[in-house]
Amino acid sequence: MRQSNLFMPTLKETPADAVAKSHQIMLRGGYIRQVTAGVYAYLPLAYRVLRKAEGIIEQEMDKIGCTEVLMPHLLPATLWEESGRLSKYGAEMFRLNDRHGRPSLLGPTHEETFTEIIAKNLKSYKQMPIMLYQTQTKFRDENRPRFGLLRGREFVMHDGYSFAASREQLDAQFDAQKAAYENIFARCGVEVRPVIADSGTMGGKNSTEFQAPAAAGEDTIATNETGTYAANLEMAVSIDTFKQEPEDPKALEKVATPGQETIAQLAEFMHVPATRIVKSVLYIVDEKDKVLVLIRGDKEVNEVKLTHALDCDSLRVANDDELKAITGAAKGGVGPIKAAWADKIIADETVKGLSNFVVGANETGFQYANTNLDRDFKVDEFADLRTANEGEPDPVDHLPLKFITSIEVGHIFKLGTYYTETMGAKFLDQNGKAQPVIMGSYGIGVSRMLSAIVEQHQTEHGVAWPKEVAPYSIHLVQMKMNDDAQTDLANKLYDELSKKYDVLYDDRKERAGVKFADADLVGAPIRITIGKKAKDGIVEVKQPTEDKAQEMSVDELKAYATELLG
Repeated sequence: MRQSNLFMPTLKETPADAVAKSHQIMLRGGYIRQVTAGVYAYLPLAYRVLRKAEGIIEQEMDKIGCTEVLMPHLLPATLWEESGRLSKYGAEMFRLNDRHGRPSLLGPTHEETFTEIIAKNLKSYKQMPIMLYQTQTKFRDENRPRFGLLRGREFVMHDGYSFAASREQLDAQFDAQKAAYENIFARCGVEVRPVIADSGTMGGKNSTEFQAPAAAGEDTIATNETGTYAANLEMAVSIDTFKQEPEDPKALEKVATPGQETIAQLAEFMHVPATRIVKSVLYIVDEKDKVLVLIRGDKEVNEVKLTHALDCDSLRVANDDELKAITGAAKGGVGPIKAAWADKIIADETVKGLSNFVVGANETGFQYANTNLDRDFKVDEFADLRTANEGEPDPVDHLPLKFITSIEVGHIFKLGTYYTETMGAKFLDQNGKAQPVIMGSYGIGVSRMLSAIVEQHQTEHGVAWPKEVAPYSIHLVQMKMNDDAQTDLANKLYDELSKKYDVLYDDRKERAGVKFADADLVGAPIRITIGKKAKDGIVEVKQPTEDKAQEMSVDELKAYATELLG
């Protein structure tokens, strides 16, 4: 491609609303342009990267026998009613009605669509295992789209689905997909960490996220210095090292604590550490059940873990009016003693082993001191309900946890029969008995991955694209367009190198500074500058991460390109 023909609308100044570095670079480099909030046009450079990433996905899916299909973007709402997700998915779903008033939606993901097709077309165990995938645009009405392609309302996603007759087949499919994903990210130049994750509205109980460490990430992963443990903070587990010395139970005492609204204030007022206080938080679960959650005062409730423990669809902290109507106390005064109004009391494991601790007295401005489990109240269930803290020991090697900001670029799920039982996707097993198909789901945010690559491969003035996804492998930059020797050598190299590589030839009549600034933004793995030594067959060669260019002959250049690019 001659650069005089390339549509690359660069910007000299970084837009004020672009916070993430990847967003800034892709705007300045003319990769993308915003059409509306959270919706972007992919201009030539970005689209070339996108297509190369999609090509790598296609190759790796072919290797594991996963077949490509294409599903519609416009989906009937009845499919999602059948699975039960229409109400669960919430406000992020784009909904619309056709001219006949039939409700439809723009697909945010396609589990239901694939499950319906399998239900109608797969009847025997002999047809499995089978894996299908697509790469297409998805739609989610994000409340706060931001950071360019990292959080958009319209985005490109690879989503795959597996169907199996046994758990063993599902495990093999899951492992094959995991290995393929690791190959995809490695070839795209994205450093990722597979981590334990929450399945969310996808369903199922077993999932792995692929997190790309980056400053602009919105996720936090908890890991250790050796990488033997890694989990999304939502699911991270740590070891609680606090142990209270055994004490004989003391007499329960009701204490007035006026104006003490925080744990820190209460601890100072009662002359006890936060570890001797048990917080009581009332949750409304599935908009009907009243669940009292207990946790030690120095810890915080992890609502993802709580959702799993309660196996519920939704939960929220009771508001002030609900709190008073149900318990008779304001915030801070609620406690587990004589809490007959609670449908269930669940406690974090940090509450075990405590004695003579402080709890709310179910009366505004009062606490009970010297409270003891079993004597003063009963707990229906104990579980790990707390958010892990940095520095706490991990559960594998007992090394200190460290937190890393990251971007979720992929997620794979063992869905089991979550969708197939509900939607009637059954097959006849070897004994002729009907069984639900066992399902897996797999996804890569392809457009989001572009931002992750830029975040991880940014340079001082642009980006250094990994060789397999670079928009152009080689960038020829001619200094003087009216120099015949330079033009002759540039055309010769362009013709020869284009037979093996994607070559961009800067043939514009621009100043050297403009050309070099644009070359930094293009970020080709090899930049070849054709200048004053062209008549001697000498060029300057530079990689984006190098500070200085090196001179070499045309023959040396060819060997250099072969070694670097293959």
